[in-house]
Amino acid sequence: MLSEKLLNELNLQIKHELASANYYLAMAAHCASEDLGGFAHFFMIQGDEERFHAMKFYNFINDLGGKVKIYGFEDPRNDFQSLEEVFTAALKHEQFVTGRIHTLLDLANQEKHYPTISFLQWFVDEQVEEEASMNQILSKIKRLGEDNPGIYMLDDELAKRTFTPPAAE
Repeated sequence: MLSEKLLNELNLQIKHELASANYYLAMAAHCASEDLGGFAHFFMIQGDEERFHAMKFYNFINDLGGKVKIYGFEDPRNDFQSLEEVFTAALKHEQFVTGRIHTLLDLANQEKHYPTISFLQWFVDEQVEEEASMNQILSKIKRLGEDNPGIYMLDDELAKRTFTPPAAE
């Protein structure tokens, strides 16, 4: 059984995952407005992943007999000065989410709630991947410079991104 404190934190994580999806939609809209469809596509797929993450938390809470609560969130940032600024913000956001996952894991360990500890390990691993992805793209943008035609090659590369939820989920 989930403690009230752990249940509240898991429900807050649903909020953060859904807010992340909304944040990435705003980043997609910005990139689309700059005629960078591949970058926009990358963030649309990122938003799909975040909604998938929210549903993992939703299903986990339900599986344990807890009550899911859905909360609202603030409007996302919509304006950016450059691709570098977009990906710097995205990396910073992923670092925030990583901190949230670590906080949840600390609480689950403190309460010795083994199902939650096991469940959260997937997210620990996922966040390593998420931060690495944002960091790699940011590094490429910095290396290329935004006036470089290579940005369009990166745009084409990002347009090929797909998301297929793991079959076991």
